[in-house]
Amino acid sequence: MKNKTIINTLILAAIVLSALFLRLYKINYIPAGLYPDETVNGTDAILANDTGNYEWFYTNNYGREGLFMNLISFSIRIFGNTILGLKIWSIIFGTLTVLGVFLLAKELFKNSWRAGIVASYFTAFSFWSINFSRISFRANMLPFILVFSFYFLFRGIRTKKFHDFILSGLIFGIGLHTYIAFRLAPAIPIVLLAALVMTKKSFFKEHWKFIMVFLVSFLITASPMLIDFWKHPDHFSSRTGAVSIFSPEINKGHPIKLFVKTLGLSLAKYNFWGDQNWRHNYPPYPILQPAVGVSFLIGFLYLIVKTIELLFLRFRDKIRDEKLHIYIFLLSWFFVMLAPEFLTEEGLPHALRSIGTLPAVFIISAIPVLWIFWKIEKMGYQAKIVTLSILTIAFVSIPIFETTKYFFFWAKNPNQHGQFDERYKNIAIYFNNLPDGVNKYVFANGHGREMEDGFAVSAHVVKYLTHDKAKNLTFLKKGTDAVLKKPMVFIPMDYEQNMIDNLKKIYPSATINKVDLNPGFNSDFTVISINKISN
Repeated sequence: MKNKTIINTLILAAIVLSALFLRLYKINYIPAGLYPDETVNGTDAILANDTGNYEWFYTNNYGREGLFMNLISFSIRIFGNTILGLKIWSIIFGTLTVLGVFLLAKELFKNSWRAGIVASYFTAFSFWSINFSRISFRANMLPFILVFSFYFLFRGIRTKKFHDFILSGLIFGIGLHTYIAFRLAPAIPIVLLAALVMTKKSFFKEHWKFIMVFLVSFLITASPMLIDFWKHPDHFSSRTGAVSIFSPEINKGHPIKLFVKTLGLSLAKYNFWGDQNWRHNYPPYPILQPAVGVSFLIGFLYLIVKTIELLFLRFRDKIRDEKLHIYIFLLSWFFVMLAPEFLTEEGLPHALRSIGTLPAVFIISAIPVLWIFWKIEKMGYQAKIVTLSILTIAFVSIPIFETTKYFFFWAKNPNQHGQFDERYKNIAIYFNNLPDGVNKYVFANGHGREMEDGFAVSAHVVKYLTHDKAKNLTFLKKGTDAVLKKPMVFIPMDYEQNMIDNLKKIYPSATINKVDLNPGFNSDFTVISINKISN
């Protein structure tokens, strides 16, 4: 028994370390650039460090819960305004989610190491998980918060220890500081409570003190954000009304028809037609690897059928089966965290908005595998060998398939380079390598919504990477007049022929060159150099 525990621990350690490696490997180069939304997180964090004003809620870029930016401000102090400094928290939360999936799956399935290892293995090598764990989005905190909060909650139900409920509540309250999708998450423990009352006799009577401890703990960590929402209702509403299917402008008077469409697309992305955004997925493929996708689909359908069956037995024959609350919990988690996707209309399928389903998806995917292992124990020798061989091939194929897809095919695809705005990252690198004495000018004509500093969101890629690195750097907006000092280098973020022609007329001595730091991916940019200004 002891040897088996040691082997299982080593397997788990290998899975978690592999997850960390895959989320850290070549982080400066893959993805090819930095998406502007990532760098706004970074520039807000830099401003917070410079001013000492760390916010509960940052209003820039549609508004964002402040925890992630405040964490980045800390990592920038350690690593500087680098790519690692911006992404380290996504890497950490993505890796810890793998461990959390192991712990929760093991707890849900009666201390089954096998369940935990299978579910965490699926998570560690998932393209979906790897990809987002390498992007500086605050949404990466959501799976981590959910999986650890629910782990301590279920452990507390089993052990009846107050500290488990305290930890669960405190972690769950932190969730309100993470990502807008978490605001629906309280529905999950509410549904779970109803299911526990159905399956466990006298549950509420025996556990009401623990429930109160969980609620108080939740309020302790959630209260700063709740107070902020009370003082600033616009922080709570944020952007939701603009994309909600309940908006008459969006549903055009047919909300049910639109709901069926959005739910169908949201479900389809796991197995049939994935997120078509190159930042989120490898289009047009589904977000799950084929073997995992099939296992998820079987497990999902099994849960629905068994839940209906157990509910029928509970209300007709008064049979209390404790598997019922586990199944209801997993299904409610999946659908509640899928709601931020199917209740919106924009850009579906959308693997980011549904990232809260990630742990539930891989735990559900482990269920058919557990059944196969159970059947193997009852098989004859030859059938056992054949089944184990097929299972081994399937398991070996998962990391090979997913890592090759991410680090080779996706990484080398020009669409990925374009979607992550590699050009803007290269412009920043170019400026950082120029001598300090050169006057540097960025013509911020890139795409995107205007931020609070008056510049488009795309300008923040250059702002983040050049902060305190490129001396004498000035950002220029369209339509502004500026006196250019010599010697100088002038770079427009996006090519604009009229602007270049006008500049050439004013400064005939200017030299114009095209620079491409990574040829073949349309990431070149125009450099206008003036060593002597003509009168």
